Amino acid sequence: MTRTDAVLDRSPVIPVVTVEDPGRAVPLAEALLAGGVGIVELTLRTPGALAAVRAVARGVPDMLVGVGTVLTPRQADAAVEAGADFLVTPGTTPGLLRHLARSGVAALPGVATVSEVLAAREEGFLAQKAFPASVLGPGFLRAVAGPVPDVVFCPTGGITADSAADYLAAPNAACVGGSWLTPPDAVRDGDWERVTRLAAGAAALR
Repeated sequence: MTRTDAVLDRSPVIPVVTVEDPGRAVPLAEALLAGGVGIVELTLRTPGALAAVRAVARGVPDMLVGVGTVLTPRQADAAVEAGADFLVTPGTTPGLLRHLARSGVAALPGVATVSEVLAAREEGFLAQKAFPASVLGPGFLRAVAGPVPDVVFCPTGGITADSAADYLAAPNAACVGGSWLTPPDAVRDGDWERVTRLAAGAAALR
């Protein structure tokens, strides 16, 4: 079973991808891997999302596959059944937190306030997703580091290639999530060389 620290240590950037065509999922994952990024978060925002997860889990065994935009316990279970190595939520509810904690699957619950950070911490989650990062800003991470020093974050949402380093400089930022590694037009056109170049740039951030 994948440990959360293995997820956080895999790459300084976790690509966040919404796959419209599940048939693109495997070459997309292979392109990221070729650039040195061995992790991907596939969001549950399209009808074929779980098919994409299954394809990558079976076809690219060296890739850690995460499922994002998990809103309910049922979605969490479906993602794990499809082959997800880890789960990511945009926010949290007490019920969803308890379900994730009981599942034993690596997970990054989404938080946007200190109270939510503490609620997730109470359920044993010392690694969390700070979302939306572009609203919270790197200053939020630094401020939380003082009173809650044992929690680390993967800030996600609106981070770009230009701003990623500012977030990674925070003492409690384990990595960042970003969609710039997989531009929609590159995925649509099958421009996997471009994806590999962007992945190589992201992998070099640390």
